Amino acid sequence: MVRKITAAFVLLFLSPVLLFPQILRRPLAAPYAGLGAYSLNHADVFSFTANQASLAQVKNTAAGVYAERRFFLSELNDYTAVTCLLTKSGNFAVQVHHTGSADYSESQFGLAYGRSLGKKADIGTQFNYNTTRISGYGNASAISFELGTILHLTERLHAGVHVSNPVGGKFGKTRSEKLSSVFVAGFGFDASEKFFTGFEIEKEEGQPVNVHAGLQYKFMPHLLARTGISSATSSVWAGLGFTFKSFRVDISSSYHPQLGISPGLLFLFNFNKREN
Repeated sequence: MVRKITAAFVLLFLSPVLLFPQILRRPLAAPYAGLGAYSLNHADVFSFTANQASLAQVKNTAAGVYAERRFFLSELNDYTAVTCLLTKSGNFAVQVHHTGSADYSESQFGLAYGRSLGKKADIGTQFNYNTTRISGYGNASAISFELGTILHLTERLHAGVHVSNPVGGKFGKTRSEKLSSVFVAGFGFDASEKFFTGFEIEKEEGQPVNVHAGLQYKFMPHLLARTGISSATSSVWAGLGFTFKSFRVDISSSYHPQLGISPGLLFLFNFNKREN
């Protein structure tokens, strides 16, 4: 009972506007998984969760799972599963996200597509089916979409924009509650094949401006490190990734100054490599 009360308090603490609009709940270390979105050298299957246009730069058909135990509370467990398929007409991806417990949970199923418009620009989109479930009250659902583009200003410098749910996304029979709109401007710099840094300026409806900044360094082909910060909550995150042939395992953690640590675990598997 104490854990349920604590979980409810955490949701209220992180969500000052719960009813109109309903904020988007993501893993606290979501910027960790999507860090490579604004890069030519460091994009992977998780990158499209930050900007669907990054699908154009994914070199492998792949699948992955990211799990996070938010503040060590099982009631706030967060799971994201992704997979992508490379085709000559562009790259497709599926994202499944679930957070919560048997008493309260939110889920999302998304279908994404991204393609290159040449050497200088990539575009992408995603359509989502969102559901919210409250024990004793039933379910509510809403459809939303996302759009993204990335410009490769030089071989090393990249910039883009991403919009989530600019219209629609309303829940329930009365449609009085909606998913919040989110607008993001992102930038990335490929200093080398080993080092990348990037940041995003994010404005979510009803929330203050948030800046995500992070960097990645590959010590060797089989070992990488990532770290970063989110300004709105003063949360920091970091992780290490280990690659064994086609399989990668990342151990990550984020820290919220009031609510503590949220450990995470990421698994990624690359299938066939795209032939140029």
